[in-house]
Amino acid sequence: MEFPGYPATRHRFQVRPGIELSYLDEGPRDGEVVVMVHGNPSWSYYWRTLVAGLSDPASGKGYRCIVPDHVGMGLSDKPDDGPNAVPRYDYTLQSRVDDLSALLGHLGIDGPVTLAVHDWGGMIGFGWALSHQAQVQRLVILNTAAFPMPETKAMPWQIALGRDYNVGELVIRGFNAFSAGASWLGVKRRMPADVRRAYVAPYDSWKNRISTVRFMQDIPLSPKDRAWPMLDAAGRRLHEYAGLPAFIGWGLEDFVFDHHFLDRFKAELPGAEVMAFDDAGHYVLEDKHEVLVPAIRDFLDRNPL
Repeated sequence: MEFPGYPATRHRFQVRPGIELSYLDEGPRDGEVVVMVHGNPSWSYYWRTLVAGLSDPASGKGYRCIVPDHVGMGLSDKPDDGPNAVPRYDYTLQSRVDDLSALLGHLGIDGPVTLAVHDWGGMIGFGWALSHQAQVQRLVILNTAAFPMPETKAMPWQIALGRDYNVGELVIRGFNAFSAGASWLGVKRRMPADVRRAYVAPYDSWKNRISTVRFMQDIPLSPKDRAWPMLDAAGRRLHEYAGLPAFIGWGLEDFVFDHHFLDRFKAELPGAEVMAFDDAGHYVLEDKHEVLVPAIRDFLDRNPL
């Protein structure tokens, strides 16, 4: 299947025995590195407009854009997590962080990077940064979290259904409800049909939808959840990035990552440049890429590593 606007060159890396991770590596190899981390239920396709806007040196300074598909997502392998599965993958936040670390190690990325995050990408990216903080020299933050859910924010019922109830898994894995629904509800400007098909294409069977529901089941809400310690640690250390150049782009019509999350980022990163849109949703790059991509490029150009 063709994915409109998505780079033709994709790479694969055996991130664990028998499990391959797909990723993009676009732009000049000596360019400043931008690591883009997607969430759920999207995949690296979400970042395609930013990759195009940053990686082409014909438009000015070229940036090296590294964009993984998490295991179980996008074009990466989608292994089972059953006790007897071979190969077996444990769909946890720690696994995601370990995979990102392994990929960047494989590529020899041990110098400064810009960390760009969206949705679960914030928890994964800032989780990775707990042990690689010195490498993070700029931040691009789009509708995400790097801390536990604010106390003033109620868990949306749509997320609670997938996280806490068996019927949620049946609906998500049986009908692709989460990915298909997000492609409609995550934007305020309707996606073109071919773009919407590209978003949902990797999740075309019960087997291939395992990660979309495991991400939801791994959402940490209290210390009893296994992802909680890492997310809590990331949140407690977020203020340590206050001195770095940071850009925040936010769709205010996101029913999950809403103004409660934006307010926390603004408080922790008071020097950040902020572009918030009343007419954009969770997939803010889909709704506002014509504005955001040049703005992010300008931000990076003005704050060189």
